Amino acid sequence: MSLVGREGEQARIHRLLANARDERSGVLGLRGAAGIGKSVLLEHAVSIAEEGGMRVVRVAGVESDSELAYGGLHHLLFPHVDRLDALPAPQARALRCAFGLSEGDEANRFLISAGTLSLLADLAEKAPLLCVIDDLQWLDQGSVEALLFAARRFVADPIAMLFALRDTAMPFDIAGVEVVDLPGLAAPDAARLLDEHAPELIEPVRTRVLAESGGNPLAIIELGSSRLAADDADPAEQVGPLPVTRRVQETFRHQIAGLPEPAQRALLVAAADLAAPLATILHVIESLGGTAGDLEPAERDRLVWIDSRITFRHPLVRAAAYQDAPLHRRIEVHRAYAEALRGDADADRRAWHLAAATITPDEAVAAELEDAAERAWHRGGAMAVCAAYDRAGRLSADRELKARRIARASQAAFDAGKADRAARLAAEALSLTTDPGIRATAIYTRGAVEYERTSPRADAELTLEAAALVRDSDPERAVLTLYEAVHAARHGAAHDLLERAADLMRGFTPPEHWAPVVAALLGWAELFAGRPEQAVGPMRALHAATRGAGNDLTHQITTGFGGLMIADDDSVVTGTEDMLAEVRANGALGWVPYTLNVLAVARLLRGEFADARACVAEGVSVSDELGNTTESLAHRSVEVWLHAVSGDEARCRALAEEVLPRARARHRVNAEIAAWGLGMLDLSARRFGEAYDRLELVSRGPASRDLLVRAVPDLVEAAVRGGMPDRAHGPLAAFRHWAEHVDRPVATGLELRCRALLAGDGDAEALYTGALRLHEGHGGPYEHARTQLVYGEWLRRRRRRTEARAHLAAAVSAFERLGAPLWAERARGELAAFGERGDEPQRSGPLTLLTPQELQVVRLAATGHTNKEIAAQLFLSPRTVGHHLYKAYPKLGVTGRAELTGLVQPQHR
Repeated sequence: MSLVGREGEQARIHRLLANARDERSGVLGLRGAAGIGKSVLLEHAVSIAEEGGMRVVRVAGVESDSELAYGGLHHLLFPHVDRLDALPAPQARALRCAFGLSEGDEANRFLISAGTLSLLADLAEKAPLLCVIDDLQWLDQGSVEALLFAARRFVADPIAMLFALRDTAMPFDIAGVEVVDLPGLAAPDAARLLDEHAPELIEPVRTRVLAESGGNPLAIIELGSSRLAADDADPAEQVGPLPVTRRVQETFRHQIAGLPEPAQRALLVAAADLAAPLATILHVIESLGGTAGDLEPAERDRLVWIDSRITFRHPLVRAAAYQDAPLHRRIEVHRAYAEALRGDADADRRAWHLAAATITPDEAVAAELEDAAERAWHRGGAMAVCAAYDRAGRLSADRELKARRIARASQAAFDAGKADRAARLAAEALSLTTDPGIRATAIYTRGAVEYERTSPRADAELTLEAAALVRDSDPERAVLTLYEAVHAARHGAAHDLLERAADLMRGFTPPEHWAPVVAALLGWAELFAGRPEQAVGPMRALHAATRGAGNDLTHQITTGFGGLMIADDDSVVTGTEDMLAEVRANGALGWVPYTLNVLAVARLLRGEFADARACVAEGVSVSDELGNTTESLAHRSVEVWLHAVSGDEARCRALAEEVLPRARARHRVNAEIAAWGLGMLDLSARRFGEAYDRLELVSRGPASRDLLVRAVPDLVEAAVRGGMPDRAHGPLAAFRHWAEHVDRPVATGLELRCRALLAGDGDAEALYTGALRLHEGHGGPYEHARTQLVYGEWLRRRRRRTEARAHLAAAVSAFERLGAPLWAERARGELAAFGERGDEPQRSGPLTLLTPQELQVVRLAATGHTNKEIAAQLFLSPRTVGHHLYKAYPKLGVTGRAELTGLVQPQHR
């Protein structure tokens, strides 16, 4: 197709390629109707890139292959499989598994995505790279996910990625990618294109073609070039205009109808499996009584091009060749393909041809599709698993087999991020069976959908129903289901549901390796019932049981969340860092947001705010990448607290206004952290009445016995400084009961600080100094500075000038290093009230100047990791890592990574 007009789009493409040559990665999507010129623009980009010395890799989606796991990625990257050894080993293994080059456990789709990123980055080492993907809407979902994952993470690589996708009835989302919608050609350009291809057209035919083509270049060319258009005949014989793509397809149908019958049959064979090698297509044609020569008329009319494969001139030609054929002809062709592929290595393609040739239940075909689903599961193609199990269910003669297969399809649909399809299939499976195991599977999937759609509470309610079904018959499955129910109930602060889960766990004998987890989860129920004396023992025992590598991630995450509830901050950070390193190394990206959530809160509680921000930023990014709305809100709720401590009142309040209404329904515990942050903002700004009102709601709220118990010391301070000390005694009593039984220095120090604030002069000083001793070595620099502040305030009111100044000045310095300016200003105000001129505000610590991702990269570089190793951990390219280091050095006042070790303190181990 001629490239007429499209000057604006061409300029965008030229900028994209120029940026890539300057090592500035970019991605662009082109969207429009069939025939609008997307492929022509892609060809233009390829031509310009190759003329400029760029390397080009490309693939086009094929509708019939859209259910084959990683088929698109295979076509794009398999020619470069010899470079897999240059990738991090887990990523290389995952790609080999996806490509069918090795056997193994289920391929990890996130490692496949990371491997795609790494392989494309490797291909760009010698020359800038253009990656072209046409008909993205027909690529299998696994390939789409991997390519978009890579596209969104390239920053400083010489890589341009160009996607083209067709407008379809179902919108195709490519979030995070700039998309240009291609309209029809402007009238002068449309006229010029028509005159180039059909200069003999006379009026009024020419006017009609221009009017009915709607500026669609393919429609202009095809309608203008056809004899039908020249004769002013209407190929569809309709009254009034048709949509352009349908009208163009009608033109192709007439062309195909004019071919000899053997040519039409040969064209149908080619259309039935576009990915089949030419030899296979010819074999099928011959098995149906034809010859290779039957394709000659279609080739002569330029409907197809033939070399090592058969390429249709346009997807609509293929659609017309297939859809216009009678059903019995299509069945005949698919059966011939299935016979030709008997014993072939491509068993999946044979199974799908059998399915296409089968219109009534057939258990043998259903079983082959189930085998194909299992193979797709091992390759990590969740949507391919769903499609195969779904079709197998439709072909099942037995009702229970149908229910089981559709329930498995529902699970796979959820894993693929297709919540609506998962819910529909789960409901269908439930309508088909009374089998407890199958029903438990379907209900569990419905719960997972509801976690994202509605709330964790809705998930917990359904998951408890599923657990009750299999509690006595399948302990392993029951304990996994109960684990999900308890975590969902805890996230939603639905302690009534957690108690129901505890009732199911009491008297239940779990598999041996799950016993410590079940005991710890029962401890959660005790803690939330106000009985920490019965909770702490089993919760700490789980930490001892999960110490060291190789533990189940469900056990480790339970240890992390539990540790936050009982003030085991240091061990939580150590264990969760190890878990994060493990999930990064294994490519378990789905676990990253949950792990980062634990780590962000632990670092927040220890006053390591820059690191907490880095955790939150990555947690939001990965959650959004995975479509995990609930976990994204959980992280953004923590961000509210971090904005509060940084003194950014406008951003804190704006984010809280945006996040809190949704977070309270989605993730109540972290929503309460955001509310706590708003109270902290008021407290640091000396708005004590407002702070007390906010913090009282938190301390009486549904998560008050969760980690939000840590807000009580702030409530006590607000009550005392606001002249309402009597209102602090009740909350403090509950806090003291908790602190006594968790028995950790940070908790004891906070309790002593609270008691000092309420004590008379005779007792206060000993309590303050006791709190200071504990906070010097435990709880982090923030709590230490907070204790210095209130003790300094107490000393100032007693005119102990020298001692007060020392503590207040130390608090000012600490708050400034931490990037807590409102707290520093409050301490500086105390100095001023005492007649001291506070020092000018100092610059925050150097790490607070870095972006979250720069901080992550710098910390890893400081411990000796290479750019390639850092890239593998953070799912980036090595060049992007180098880019972040280059941006970080001047902020830190260093010139190279050798200077980082002394500047960046290692994270707590």
